[in-house]
Amino acid sequence: MADHNDAPPTEASLRRALHRAADGRALDVDEAATLLTARGEPLDQLLAIAGGVRDAGLRDAGRPGVVTFSKNVFIPLTRLCRDRCHYCTFATVPHRLPAAFLERDEVLQIARDGAAQGCKEALFTLGDRPEERWPAAREWLHERGYDSTLDYVRASAIAVLEETGLLPHLNPGVLSWADLQRLKPVAASMGMMLETTATRLWSEPGGPHYGSPDKEPAVRLRVLEDAGRVGVPFTTGILIGIGETLAERADSLFAIRRVARQYGHIQEVIVQNFRAKPDTAMRGMPDAELHDLAATVAVARILLGPRARIQAPPNLIAGEYDLLLRAGIDDWGGVSPVTPDHVSPERPWPQIEELARHTAAAGFTMRERLAVYPEYVVRGDPWLDPRVLPHVAALSLDSGLADPEAAPTGHPWQEPDDTVASGRVDLHKEIDTEGRTEDRRGDFDSVYGDWSLVRDSVGVPSGAPHHELPDQLREGLRLAGSRPGSLLLPRNEGAALALFGADGAALDELCRIADGLRREAVGDDVTYVVNRNINFSNVCYVGCRFCAFAQRERDADAYRLSVEQVADRAEEAWRAGATEVCMQGGIDPKLPVTVYADLVRAVKERVPRMHVHAFSPMEIVTAASKAGTSIRDWLTMLREAGLDTIPGTAAEILDDEVRWVLTKGKLPTATWVEVVSTAHEVGIRSSSTMMYGHVDHPRHWLGHFRVLADIQDRTGGFTEFVALPFVHTNAPIYLAGIARPGPTWRENRVVHAMARILLHERIANIQCSWVKLGDEGTVAMLQGGCNDLGGTLMEETISRMAGSANGSARTVEQLRSIASAAGRPARERTTAYAPR
Repeated sequence: MADHNDAPPTEASLRRALHRAADGRALDVDEAATLLTARGEPLDQLLAIAGGVRDAGLRDAGRPGVVTFSKNVFIPLTRLCRDRCHYCTFATVPHRLPAAFLERDEVLQIARDGAAQGCKEALFTLGDRPEERWPAAREWLHERGYDSTLDYVRASAIAVLEETGLLPHLNPGVLSWADLQRLKPVAASMGMMLETTATRLWSEPGGPHYGSPDKEPAVRLRVLEDAGRVGVPFTTGILIGIGETLAERADSLFAIRRVARQYGHIQEVIVQNFRAKPDTAMRGMPDAELHDLAATVAVARILLGPRARIQAPPNLIAGEYDLLLRAGIDDWGGVSPVTPDHVSPERPWPQIEELARHTAAAGFTMRERLAVYPEYVVRGDPWLDPRVLPHVAALSLDSGLADPEAAPTGHPWQEPDDTVASGRVDLHKEIDTEGRTEDRRGDFDSVYGDWSLVRDSVGVPSGAPHHELPDQLREGLRLAGSRPGSLLLPRNEGAALALFGADGAALDELCRIADGLRREAVGDDVTYVVNRNINFSNVCYVGCRFCAFAQRERDADAYRLSVEQVADRAEEAWRAGATEVCMQGGIDPKLPVTVYADLVRAVKERVPRMHVHAFSPMEIVTAASKAGTSIRDWLTMLREAGLDTIPGTAAEILDDEVRWVLTKGKLPTATWVEVVSTAHEVGIRSSSTMMYGHVDHPRHWLGHFRVLADIQDRTGGFTEFVALPFVHTNAPIYLAGIARPGPTWRENRVVHAMARILLHERIANIQCSWVKLGDEGTVAMLQGGCNDLGGTLMEETISRMAGSANGSARTVEQLRSIASAAGRPARERTTAYAPR
C-alpha cells in the first residue's frame, strides 16, 4: 500500500483552527485535520471547546450532565462473512464454528438471560451475506426454510420482540433500500460503521479492506443515505488508526455530517480506536493512541454539533474515562452484564456500576437509554414502525430514556388495528370549495431534510431551449419522421436532445410529426375512461419534496378512509357509469399491510365487474417489505384478491440523481423497475408516467424514456404513457425556492410530442392530463401526438392539493367537448383500451 503521510501543520495554523473552533466558526477539512494533531495544551483547549458544545446540547435536550448507555446483550447471529477485513477476528471460517448460525433457541436463550438481568437491547451483530461466500451458510439457511441471512435476521428479531421484549438493534452490514424497508418493522434501530471514506484502503492491495466488497466507502455511504430515506434511527461511526491520513479521517466525519443533516436519522456516531488483534493480518500494527482518539472525538463533537450523540466504546479506552468525557462524548454505547463483546472479546466490558462511578467522578450522571435514542422515541412517527412502537413504549419514560422500573416482557408483534375512518374524509369534495387548510404541512422544516443541502445538490435546471447545432436538429426531425425509435440509441443522443430543445417552426414540425405517428398508431379517436380516483389515506412520512398531498396524522387536512367507505365510493362510481376505480394512498404507517388486499376484495365484492386499478410501485414495495414477502409473491396475492392493473406512478424521473432531490425517501429507480416488471410478468399490466418541470432537464427525460422502452421491450406490459407536468404552487420543493414553477408551455408541447415519437411502436397510447394542463392545454396536446384524455376521475385530490386550478372532475360531456375542440371524435374505452 502506498505511503500517505500527513504533513504536520504549523503552530500558527493550529492556533488559528482552535480560535475558529472556539468562536463557533465553520471549519473546513484542512482545519479539522489540523485540530486532530493537537497535543499537550492545545489538546486541552480542544477538549474544553468540544466539552462546551456537548454540554450545550445536553441542556437543550433537557438532560444536562447526563451521559447515557444501553444495557444490552450481544447476539452474534453468525460469524461467517463474505468480506476479508485484515483486522477482524469476529469473522471466521465454517470449520471453526459448531454451526453456521445460532439456532433460534440459542438466540432466544441469550435474550432471555439478558431480560433476566434487566437488559433492554438485543444487539444483533453478524457478517455480511455469508451465504454468498460459504456453502455451509447457504445449506443451513435452506434447511430451515430461509432464503437469505436477512430473512433469518428478521425472523429472529420478531422472536426476540415477542418472547422476551428486548428491543432489536440490527447490524447486518450493507443493506439496500428495500432491505431497510423490510427490517425497519422488526427493529428499534439499526447501524453500520462507515469506518472511513478513504477508498484507497479498500482498493489498494495491502489495505485493511482490500478484498472486502462491502467495505467500499461509496457503498457504505449509500447505506447511510438509504437508511435516512427509509427513516431508520441509525448508528454509524469511524474506525481510526487503520492507515488513514488525518485528512481522510476528517473527510469521513464531514461525510457523516452531510448525511445526518440531510436526513436527520443519525442517532449516534461512534469513534472507535483500532486495537491490534492476534491472528490477523494487522496484528503488528500499533494501536491508535488514546490522545489521538480524544482529539478525534473532540473534532467529531465540534463538526457534528451539540445535537449529535457521540460515543467511544468504554472497553477499548484503557480506563481513560475522564479523558473521553472531557473530549465530548455523551454516551458509552452498549454495555452488557451478560455477554462479551464478541468483536473485541479480549477486552471485557467494564461493570456498569464501575462505569457509573467513573462517570460521576467526572461530574456527570449516567442514565440508561434504549437501543433507539430518546429523541426518536419521543417523536415516534415516522421513526418507529407501529408494530415496534408498543414494545418501545413499554420500556421508556416520557423523556424517551429507559424506564429503570420497566422489566422486559414479550408482547405480540402485530399489525395495527383495522383501518378506521378519521380526519378530513370529505377533503375530495371540499378541496374545490373550501380548499386546503394551510399551504404546507406542519413539519415542513424537518420532514424533507436540510433544504440548504438539497439546494446544493441541484444542478442548474434547464428551463430554456436546448441549443444545439442546426444539423443536429435537422437530423433529429429526419429520424423522428423515418425511424423514431432510433432516437433512443446512444449514437443519436445529440439529435434527441436537440429535439427536446426545439422551438418555433421546428417545434411545430415536431408536433406535426408526432401527430402523424399518433394517427398511424391509433387513428383519430380520442379515448377516455369513466373512472373514479379514491385516495384512501393522505397520511405519509416519506417526505417527497414535490408532494403537497401528504400530511402528518395530526395535520388539519389529514384523513384515512375505512375499507367500507372505499367500497361505498366504488359503488357510487359504478352507479354513475364508471368502469374503473383507481386507488392510491400515502405510505401510512398506521395502515395494516392486509389493507391492500382487503380494499381490492371489498370493491370486487360490492361491484364485481369494476376494474380495480390500484397501488403505486411505492405502495407495493413498502407493503411487501413490511409483510416480509417478495414483490412477486405480494403482487400474486393482490392479483388473486382481484387486482386488475396498477398505476405506473411514483416514477417521477427515473434517474436517481433527480429522484433523491425530489423524493428523499421514495423507492430507487431500480426498485421501481423491479416492481413494474414483476407486475407485468405475473399478468398485471400498468400505465407509465413521467413528472417533469421541476429540477430536471432534457437529458433526464431522455434517460427516463429509455428506461420505459427497455421495460416494454422485455414485458410488453405498459398500456399507456402519461406525461405529468409538475404542479408547483404548494409543492414543498418550490416553496423552499429550489424547483422552478413547473414546465413552460414549450416544454409541455415538446414532452408530449417526444413521448409519442420515442415510444412509437412500443406504447401506442399517449395520455395528457386535463387536471394539470387545463382544457386549452389538453386540446393542444391532442394536436401534438396525444390520443387519450385519461378519466373522468370524479374526485382528484393530489393535484388539487398541489394547487392545480383545473378542478377535480370532468363529465363525459366535458371530455367529449375537449376532443371536439381538437377536431377529433371521442370514444369511451376500458382501462386496457378496449372499446366500450
